[in-house]
Amino acid sequence: MKPTLLLMLALFLFLQATIVLAHCPLCTVGIAAAAGGAAYFGVDKAVIALFVGAFAISTGWWVGRKIKKQVIPHQLFWIILLSFVLTVIPLLPLLTTVYPLPIFLTGDYGSWLNRTYVINLGLITSIVGGVVVSIAPWLSAKISAMRQGKTIPFQGVLLTIGLLILLSIITQVVM
Repeated sequence: MKPTLLLMLALFLFLQATIVLAHCPLCTVGIAAAAGGAAYFGVDKAVIALFVGAFAISTGWWVGRKIKKQVIPHQLFWIILLSFVLTVIPLLPLLTTVYPLPIFLTGDYGSWLNRTYVINLGLITSIVGGVVVSIAPWLSAKISAMRQGKTIPFQGVLLTIGLLILLSIITQVVM
């Protein structure tokens, strides 16, 4: 698809939303579109993993809340975790960016406090993206409470996507 057609389709879908709830299809589509756009423009794999993790957790929240009958204890948690694992783990070979973490505190090289650890940034940033998506509704509620119950249209979506974009800029610049 051409980028203009894709943008028109995204705008059409955005304008069709009538009810906005936390972790709604609008958040999920917005996060998926941001990840796809990031890949299209050659953004770092760690940033794409941030959006993939957010997408996985958002999808888990959305599906978990649609299932009304609780069959197993802590069902929502398990659905969210399963959504994350089944989305992120298969994509890790494509999203892996390794980063050295040197720790030289004491002892001979190779001991626990004197070695270089290798960190998988794809996994770390996908977890961070999931945490952002999970705390955004709480943060939105706190902002609304500070404003005496007043919200702006699409406040939850704007806050979630805004936080993810801010973290992606920081990740892109730092890494």
